[in-house]
Amino acid sequence: MIKNLLLVSLGLLIALQASAADVVGQWRTIDDETGQPKSIVEIYEKGGKYYGKIATLLSRPSDTICEKCPGDLKGKPLVGMDVITGMVKKGDQYSGGKIMDPTKGKVYDCKFWLEGDNTLKLRGYLGFFYRTQTWQRVQ
Repeated sequence: MIKNLLLVSLGLLIALQASAADVVGQWRTIDDETGQPKSIVEIYEKGGKYYGKIATLLSRPSDTICEKCPGDLKGKPLVGMDVITGMVKKGDQYSGGKIMDPTKGKVYDCKFWLEGDNTLKLRGYLGFFYRTQTWQRVQ
């Protein structure tokens, strides 16, 4: 009985540690050019792929619309907008999707990975050029 209880407790502990190291959750975005916090992005999983939508704007009014976004996103509110789309987990990295910079209206190939439990590194690519940002998990 005690042995079974210990095994169940150990299994729950391992499951909690695995979920803590997952990218799902809210992240404070930090602008790589200014070093200032810009928004809170919520990363979520849907159908085996990962997406990120703007949950809160930190440097603009919450009713800001996207003036430079491409296609159907132009003129839409930034809050609630998916800026990360179609990411797939491959080992310790997530890749194969896109990230959009609503300030510039550009869409980049993307990959991201965790560094520890509370730091997310994101890299957006356009050909051979790339930008890397560091986001912090919101506690």
